[in-house]
Amino acid sequence: MSGHSKWSTIKRKKAATDAKRGQLFTRIAREITVAAREGGGDPDVNFRLRLVIDKAKQANMPKDNIERAIKRGTGELKGEILEEVMYEGYAPSGIALLLDTLTDNRNRAVADIRRILNRHGGKMAQSGAVSYLFEQRGFIIAEAGDVDPEELALLAIDEGAVDVNIEDNSLEIYTETKDFQKVKEALEQQGIAFSTAELIMTPMAMTELTEADAFKVMRIIEMLEELDDVQQVYTNLYLTPEMVIQYEEAQA
Repeated sequence: MSGHSKWSTIKRKKAATDAKRGQLFTRIAREITVAAREGGGDPDVNFRLRLVIDKAKQANMPKDNIERAIKRGTGELKGEILEEVMYEGYAPSGIALLLDTLTDNRNRAVADIRRILNRHGGKMAQSGAVSYLFEQRGFIIAEAGDVDPEELALLAIDEGAVDVNIEDNSLEIYTETKDFQKVKEALEQQGIAFSTAELIMTPMAMTELTEADAFKVMRIIEMLEELDDVQQVYTNLYLTPEMVIQYEEAQA
């Protein structure tokens, strides 16, 4: 799991400072709108909405943007009618892809995804062909600060974490969906800051490729992530930290 999350973490940090900030805000606003539409506009009783608002705050999204997105979801403001659709596909070398989309036009969304995959050696897959390779997990990136990261890891495990990776003074924590909030609240009570706290789809097994082949897949994933309708791309591609760094340096 850590290979893909490492790349995703770097991309999140970049998105907070580069020209893609506007696109990031648009995606988060869409998530807020759908969460409010499905569970109401009160984050105290709508767990999904509370998570997305936390993500918006971590991205320094203006409060007015958050409030407008909630009102679009509750119907207080007019807005586009969005659908959540999970598309499935394969990148070259048989790498599995799950594409989480929010769209007001399914035909456009699937056409854009198919165009990128077909042009670069991938293909769309039928529903269920790829999704069985993934499971939903809670994912937290926590900064230990002045606290011993090993102690925080033990605390997270005691509260239900199933996997914890420590790097420098940061922790990557994976939980079962049912234990996510419990682990998050236990860390919050210790005054721990999060850079990420969300539910994601994680592969149950990873596939390792040569560096050259992995870079081709990474570029395809980036192109898919640049589509307006695509919220997140999940993959079973295994990446070492060194490969991530080399890829990012090559794209700079």
